[in-house]
Amino acid sequence: MSRPVILGVIFALLATSSSLALAADAQTKLIRVGFNPGPYKEQFEKGVVPFLQAKGYTVEFKDFSDGIQVNDAVARGNIEANIMQHPVYLKSVNERLGIDNIGIVQVPTPPMGLYSAKIKQLVKPEAGTTVSVPNQPSNEYRAALVLQSLGWIKIDPKSDPATFSQRNISENPYKIVLKEMDNAQQVRALPDVDYGLIQGNFAVSSGMKLASALKLEDPTSNFINVVTIAGKNKDAQFAKDIIAGYHSAEFKNYIHGQSQYSGYLLPDYFK
Repeated sequence: MSRPVILGVIFALLATSSSLALAADAQTKLIRVGFNPGPYKEQFEKGVVPFLQAKGYTVEFKDFSDGIQVNDAVARGNIEANIMQHPVYLKSVNERLGIDNIGIVQVPTPPMGLYSAKIKQLVKPEAGTTVSVPNQPSNEYRAALVLQSLGWIKIDPKSDPATFSQRNISENPYKIVLKEMDNAQQVRALPDVDYGLIQGNFAVSSGMKLASALKLEDPTSNFINVVTIAGKNKDAQFAKDIIAGYHSAEFKNYIHGQSQYSGYLLPDYFK
């Protein structure tokens, strides 16, 4: 084989190796993120993605209709992260699926609220008042906390939010009927009940204003949503960069500059 041919082969091999390295690097710079209905996709897209793109990442969005599939997708590596849940719900799904997903950074979260299509101001409930609540234990617990703050029910102080059920209601003097339903259906079903205790993301994604709630839940860090990744990726660079994106001045300025986020529960890093 002549010298020019040998050199040509060497250069071709080097070029192929370089292309493979670039392709591998591009693959590691891809972040696929899953969402349920709500405001978190827009927050991430407009407030964090520009930060990540400046670091060379490509971001893809994946939509899911429930919290089980989107967590399973993270655990299996089909997506790198999801943004749709609070730590109590995350813990319950981990236990249910036998997986090890973790939260890495809090995100601005609209609070759960008590809404009504029939009643314009809070009054003493009549016997048999119907209230829709989410059919997930941790979110039904949140709903029960709101009712307890109004003095309508009392909860057994030993209740575990992850396994909460109506059996954990120790006092119900007004004989309130809690109607459990899929949280995505609660807004549509609001005319069929007296009140609905609706998660903030489902309320705002349906065009409801937080200010229209008759009562909003008290802030608690257990129910501020988090970016979730697989536990094995806790030290991955993409995870560190997502955290940095949320902590950035650009993200904080975006949130403060958008009126639709007024009334949201804000993470500690906003203080």
